[in-house]
Amino acid sequence: QLPLVESGGGLVQPGGSLRLSCAASGFTLNNYAIGWFRQAPGKEPEGVLCLGRSDATTYYLDSVKGRFTISRDNAENTVYLQMNSLKPEDTAVYYCAARIRGFACSSIPREYDYSGQGTQVTVSS
Repeated sequence: QLPLVESGGGLVQPGGSLRLSCAASGFTLNNYAIGWFRQAPGKEPEGVLCLGRSDATTYYLDSVKGRFTISRDNAENTVYLQMNSLKPEDTAVYYCAARIRGFACSSIPREYDYSGQGTQVTVSS
């Protein structure tokens, strides 16, 4: 069983919204910093945002500020990424990652302890 599983991706028109889910199994998400990353075709993965200690959000991309938010549901052991006003340049595989060290966020994927396999988000008319 994979430790993190993402869902909620799909095809959406520009200006639309999606909510991605990141469900954990085998460990408790509220003890970890949770980052969302994305990788577009032919590009390196990039950090999008992260939920850290005291549920503080760290944004790694200015382009998503005001459009993307991250939240945690401890009862469901799930973290959500709400994406609004989507743009074609948001098209990518999105994946979540969990980091326990210091409960601190990082924009570097390899610094996370677990990661999921990702879910495709395509923004196109």
